[in-house]
Amino acid sequence: MEAPGPRPAPALGGPGPLGEFLPPPECPVFEPSWEEFADPFAFIHKIRPIAEQTGICKVRPPPDWQPPFACDVDKLHFTPRIQRLNELEAQTRVKLNFLDQIAKYWELQGSTLKIPHVERKILDLFQLNKLVAEEGGFAVVCKDRKWTKIATKMGFAPGKAVGSHIRGHYERILNPYNLFLSGDSLRMVPTELVEKEFWRLVSTIEEDVTVEYGADIASKEFGSGFPVRDGKVKLSPEEEEYLDSGWNLNNMPVMEQSVLAHITADICGMKLPWLYVGMCFSSFCWHIEDHWSYSINYLHWGEPKTWYGVPGYAAEQLETVMKRLAPELFISQPDLLHQLVTIMNPNTLMTHEVPVYRTNQCAGEFVITFPRAYHSGFNQGFNFAEAVNFCTVDWLPLGRQCVEHYRLLHRYCVFSHDEMICKMASKADVLDVVVASTVQKDMAIMIEDEKALRETVRKLGVIDSERMDFELLPDDERQCVKCKTTCFMSAISCSCKPGLLVCLHHVKELCSCPSYKYKLRYRYTLDDLYPMMNALKLRAESYNEWALNVNEALEAKINKKKSLVSFKALIEESEMKKFPDNDLLRHLRLVTQDAEKCASVAQQLLNGKRQTRYRSGGGKSHNQLTVNELRQFVSQLHALPCVLSQTPLLKDLLNRVEDFQQHSQKLLSEEMPSAAELQDLLDVSFEFDVELPQLAEMRVRLEQAHWLEEVQQACLDPSSLTLDDMRRLIDLGVGLAPYSAVEKAMARLQELLTVSEHWDDKARSLLKARPRHSLNSLATVVKEIEEIPAYLPNGAALKDSVQRARDWLQDVEALQAGGRVPVLDTLIELVTRGRSIPVHLNSLPRLESLVAEVHVWKECAANTFLTENSSYSLLEVLCPRCDIGLLGLKRKQRKLKEPLPSGKKRSPRVESLSDLERALTESRETASAMATLGEARLREMEALQSLRQANEGKLLSPVQDVEMKVCLCQKAPAAPMIQCELCRDAFHTGCVAVPSIAQGPRIWLCPHCRRSEKPPLEKILPLLASLQRIRVRLPEGDALRYMIERTVNWQHRARQLLSSGNLQPTQERTGSGLLCGRRQAAAGQAPETSKLSQPPASTSFSLPGAWDGRTSYLHSPFSAGRSCIPLHGLSPEVSELLMEAQLLQVSLPEIQELYQMLLAKPSPAQQADRSSPVRPSSEKSDGCRGKRDGVSGLESKLKRRLEREGLSSERWDRVAKTRTPKKKRIKLSHRKDTNSFKLERARGHELVPSADTQSLPADASCSEHEDSGDEDAVCPAVSCLQPEGDEVDWVQCDGSCNRWFHQVCVGVCPETAEEEDYVCACCAAPGAPGRS
Repeated sequence: MEAPGPRPAPALGGPGPLGEFLPPPECPVFEPSWEEFADPFAFIHKIRPIAEQTGICKVRPPPDWQPPFACDVDKLHFTPRIQRLNELEAQTRVKLNFLDQIAKYWELQGSTLKIPHVERKILDLFQLNKLVAEEGGFAVVCKDRKWTKIATKMGFAPGKAVGSHIRGHYERILNPYNLFLSGDSLRMVPTELVEKEFWRLVSTIEEDVTVEYGADIASKEFGSGFPVRDGKVKLSPEEEEYLDSGWNLNNMPVMEQSVLAHITADICGMKLPWLYVGMCFSSFCWHIEDHWSYSINYLHWGEPKTWYGVPGYAAEQLETVMKRLAPELFISQPDLLHQLVTIMNPNTLMTHEVPVYRTNQCAGEFVITFPRAYHSGFNQGFNFAEAVNFCTVDWLPLGRQCVEHYRLLHRYCVFSHDEMICKMASKADVLDVVVASTVQKDMAIMIEDEKALRETVRKLGVIDSERMDFELLPDDERQCVKCKTTCFMSAISCSCKPGLLVCLHHVKELCSCPSYKYKLRYRYTLDDLYPMMNALKLRAESYNEWALNVNEALEAKINKKKSLVSFKALIEESEMKKFPDNDLLRHLRLVTQDAEKCASVAQQLLNGKRQTRYRSGGGKSHNQLTVNELRQFVSQLHALPCVLSQTPLLKDLLNRVEDFQQHSQKLLSEEMPSAAELQDLLDVSFEFDVELPQLAEMRVRLEQAHWLEEVQQACLDPSSLTLDDMRRLIDLGVGLAPYSAVEKAMARLQELLTVSEHWDDKARSLLKARPRHSLNSLATVVKEIEEIPAYLPNGAALKDSVQRARDWLQDVEALQAGGRVPVLDTLIELVTRGRSIPVHLNSLPRLESLVAEVHVWKECAANTFLTENSSYSLLEVLCPRCDIGLLGLKRKQRKLKEPLPSGKKRSPRVESLSDLERALTESRETASAMATLGEARLREMEALQSLRQANEGKLLSPVQDVEMKVCLCQKAPAAPMIQCELCRDAFHTGCVAVPSIAQGPRIWLCPHCRRSEKPPLEKILPLLASLQRIRVRLPEGDALRYMIERTVNWQHRARQLLSSGNLQPTQERTGSGLLCGRRQAAAGQAPETSKLSQPPASTSFSLPGAWDGRTSYLHSPFSAGRSCIPLHGLSPEVSELLMEAQLLQVSLPEIQELYQMLLAKPSPAQQADRSSPVRPSSEKSDGCRGKRDGVSGLESKLKRRLEREGLSSERWDRVAKTRTPKKKRIKLSHRKDTNSFKLERARGHELVPSADTQSLPADASCSEHEDSGDEDAVCPAVSCLQPEGDEVDWVQCDGSCNRWFHQVCVGVCPETAEEEDYVCACCAAPGAPGRS
């Protein structure tokens, strides 16, 4: 505890020989754990053997222990003690602290602060700094020239240039310091530097510095820095734990373990803490605590406090040194060291072999001083500390010794030691047994001393005695007038001096009266004291009995050892009865803890808890025992003072471990042990939680064995041995310990990997090579790769590519040898496959070119047929429609019940375009494709006929249908409207594009029915010819062939009808007013509007004016020329012919001719002719002429040639009959009787080849017979392309040879063959026969 005097005496001694202070060694510093920190007295008792050797020690609490500061320093007012250190007088603590900081700053800069004088006065640096700051700082004062103003405020006379002097001192001393303070951090002055400066000032006689120290401030009056109950500071729930903490200095003196708790009075400084407010260099002199008690000091906040301590055993040595160095001070003041005014340099004491230790106490740290340990120190700066005394039971003997020492020095006691002992004895039944035992011993000494003193007094003649309650008197009224000892057990008084007492040691010092006049005043008789001591003894004996049992247990022989449970029971008994935490109990705890640790380790060894660590990676555990240590551990178990149940089991474990060592050594001595045996032995080792040196070698050998077996297993199946497997095995082998078998296997594996990588890289380069290698060269490489006993991914890929190439070539050869025209999908699939094969394939470019030609042909065909931005595909346009109204979408399918011709298979039903496309793709021959398309045509015709009848029926129905929907908008009919020629549905003219009236009446098709541009036949035939040259089958080609066949067939039927003369105008066959009844209400001539002058949905040819003048439509909702010929006004044959004419995607002159004849207005003569039953021959010849107008260009060419050669007409007739053009034709179905599609379905559902075939592009003659030998004709061209298909165009040489050539082989198009003469190369050569 700090206790500075009013003014220190001059220091005794000084620094070392060189004048520099040498710091003493550091005292111990303890950092308790939370468990140790919980009981302060137990912890102090634990560290006492170490700390009392240095007198002082420092304790750092756990980091989280941070009690709140509960003292209100703003209301803390006290009178400081003045301590002079030099000539500088500081009026306030603030000013002194400021000057202290300035001095520290310049010390850091290597300079000593010297306060300047101005006008023979010490310059007040504090005031100067304050005034400059108030004026805005150094820069502002200089700028505004305010230095004279500041000098005037400081009391200097104006006009003497004082301002410039003050500015110079400020700039030199204060400005660097202020700039330093304005930085990010302020570096504190090192404590070592402050310490040296302190002892320099203390040891210097010339300098006398005065400081102030707020010491010994009673916490009872001003409040403690620690929180207390009913205090003024409000605490949070987390801070309330500090109220009852044992380290709270308000609690420590009065705790049960503290002897001072039995003192009733509140003794400031001992039972109540004192507060200390320190500043730089304020100090506390060498002293020991009252009654040689412990002290504990806690620094709440502030700068460090430097301590020096001397252990208690060297106290008399320190006193001797001081008396020898300053005897005159001790002669005048024998208790000089108790006056707390003497400072002596620690270096001086150390020079005289006094042990001195030091420490720097920082904020939040405790410093503990031990009994009779001298200590002193000083403060490094402004801080706040709190200290208190406490006494443990081990202090009692020293406390009695201290009272005797005080008696010799005639020093006042703070309390009565005997009174405290008797008070404790009166509570023997509740005392701690250790305290009771110690108090009993101290009380025995007290009783013996008191008995001897009373006997001495009795012999002196003091007879009179009286009981007196000394504890009721104030301490100053019961002090011995001689030695100042506080009396409690007894005292002597005399009537001559009432109120004065002497202790029994100084009876003769009371007065001069005879002894018989003295009166012995006592507190207890001796008979009162013995029962009190016996009560303490009984309390202590329970401890003694326990201690005896403990000693017996600790010293028991082997056969009489107690169990660990018995040892634990003794510890529990000590805790229950609060026995002292002495060496015996600590030894018992230590032995028990060792036994428990041994039991735990033994159990772990028996359980083998560390086997998981072995399996997951192995490695020696830090707590693992070696076999030798296990032997020693078993021996240690036998040496324990208690018996463990695990001892025999551990002995058995040791035997098994030794057996394992023998077996492992035998197995490792073999050349190459098997992996299974090694693994079995390692599995046995997992049961032992012991370090086995053989395990490392066993694991190495096990890894080698596993690796060799894995290599052997991998090589058994070369097809599964990959490059990665070999690399992985080599990587694993590299990490193995050197071994001959491993090295040989590694060499073989490395060689195999090198070869494999070479060939695999070669295979990869061959696969990626451009241009691609031939099949033979790659097959040779594959043969080499197959010899390598490993799986090569690129080699396998190369082998697969070679095989795929062979398969591809076989497929190509099979396709060429099949004799059929290849299908496009087959070619595309072959090309796709061929491109994916990294092998040079000779046939691939030819196939690619062929596929490209087909795509060019399809594009050309699409450009010919499809309209701009058409939503239909080419196939959809060329094929019969599959999406027609009722039959195509809404009506259930009906099975065809008509019998099929013999030998014909029923074609699959096609319900949609995708079905039709699939059927065409899957058909192997053109005939089957034609049959499929023929079936689709019949379905198209049937569905469209039903749709036309339904649409026209709803328009002509006399019954008003309010729910009828028409047009694209599916709304009710409303004038003006227009009718589609094909589907016969009605459309609002505002919803569709219609032709203008100015263009006259036209055939109009709705957007659903107009599907293509309908090119003329002359543009379509070259497409077929070019497709025949390509010699590839595709669905669009079959559809085109069928469409041309269908067109030619229709042409034949149309010409027959036109030439028959049976076609009558519709006016003769229809009545008027058919639509009047239903449509009168809706009739009316609305203004005719047209969105387009020539809409794409109208047919390009015009119709006669009679189209507009028909009375049957005058009252209909249709505009003029916007309705169609009624179906009931036509025969079924004509109706079907007109319907199919609009279905054909070809423009034909016969279509316009039919409509012109149907709508023509006949003359009276024609009407008369028609009424005549007999037709003249000229009319027949006119009909034949109409038919002959369609004669083929070939016949025209032959006729021209005969006329050119001068042949007669008879010769022409003979030629026409015998020389029919040698030409393969599409064999068209021709019906001799009715044209109804129903009759066609009855005849076979499809167009079948017959004798009634027509030649393309048109009928060349009226003959229907063909030369059967045309099919076997051979083209004499040098490089015949051998075109195939159902139609092959031929051309005859007009030279002398008259031979027939394929048009495609000689480069002649059908138009040229028809219009011009062709002369072959032989006839055209110079000198050829017949060349003119």
